[in-house]
Amino acid sequence: MHIVIMGCGRVGAALAQTLEQQGHTVAVVDQDPTAFRRLGSGFGGRRVTGVGFDQDTLREAGIEEAGAFAAVSSGDNSNIIAARVAREMFGIENVAARIYDPKRAEVYQRLGIPTVATVRWTADQMLRRLLPSGAEPLWRDPSGAVQLAEVHTSAAWIGHKVSRLQEETGVRVAFLTRLGEAVLPTSQTVLQEGDLVHVMMRTDEIEKVEAAFAEGPDGESGH
Repeated sequence: MHIVIMGCGRVGAALAQTLEQQGHTVAVVDQDPTAFRRLGSGFGGRRVTGVGFDQDTLREAGIEEAGAFAAVSSGDNSNIIAARVAREMFGIENVAARIYDPKRAEVYQRLGIPTVATVRWTADQMLRRLLPSGAEPLWRDPSGAVQLAEVHTSAAWIGHKVSRLQEETGVRVAFLTRLGEAVLPTSQTVLQEGDLVHVMMRTDEIEKVEAAFAEGPDGESGH
């Protein structure tokens, strides 16, 4: 796939190098030509100097053949404008924008532009490790009715099947993170110590789900 990245800061450069290593062709757009130094001499993709939401600049970067577009410059407004241009003017389906202001991020998410709110994400990830309880939202559908979240799970669930967890809590377990690896559970998968449980659930049922996960099967406490 050809992928266009707007912004050659640390995130943009790392993203470009990773995608190229995975076999994709990449074009990076930045207003500052010196920013391309971050890509290193081994980068084989295009370096395009210009404004990332300018249609001619995007064409020069190969947007018309692209399968995805990432806006990761340091400006929220520039990122969202560029993402909308890629989606609406060029019909790119796989679009993502980095947004620093979490309030804005939710608005754009509802407009159908997937966003990564960096400050909130970093703070949430840090809190997750300092206070490992409750539910940590990872994704919401545009309407906000359904979300994917990592839910803190009582030790009382260890040794029980994922299928029982689903039946008693009313959630769908999307995947587990076990020893750093993602695991898709089957009906026979048993929860082990250290598993992180990622579930799909209705947003209005978060408190009920958190309580059921914290209590353990049939109300057994894991504390």
